[in-house]
Amino acid sequence: MTYLLIAVIIAVALAPLLHFVPSKRQREQADFREAAAVAGLFVEFRDLPWSQRERAAPGHRPEQTIYYGKRLPASRGAARSQCAWRRVGDAWEGVELRNTPPVFLEELPWGVLAASLDEGSCGVYWREQGDHESVACIIRVLHRWQDDL
Repeated sequence: MTYLLIAVIIAVALAPLLHFVPSKRQREQADFREAAAVAGLFVEFRDLPWSQRERAAPGHRPEQTIYYGKRLPASRGAARSQCAWRRVGDAWEGVELRNTPPVFLEELPWGVLAASLDEGSCGVYWREQGDHESVACIIRVLHRWQDDL
């Protein structure tokens, strides 16, 4: 009886600590982010790209999502133009301008919502829904994009 009482007391003491054990999904996301970091990418939360008109609309709320980016060296001479594209169905369309998206964006996995290019980086916005092959594909595309710039 004493041993049972001790076991119950230990279980009650340890129960709150189970809250801090990561779930399977959290471990998977950490693996994705680690693979990206090892490949030279950075991962951060960013607002999805919106046009000026969409941002000015009443009731617009920015939507934060995960950005996997590849840092770019400083451009010499004229600064890079800022461009963003969103996936609409099976196609990519420019957010602000009607500029043509890079052709290799078509290779990105379905879970990628948008892509952008600015002075400091090129990258993609996604909800980390997929598998390790999706991360590998994003890494390949971002390296190709950086080489193309």
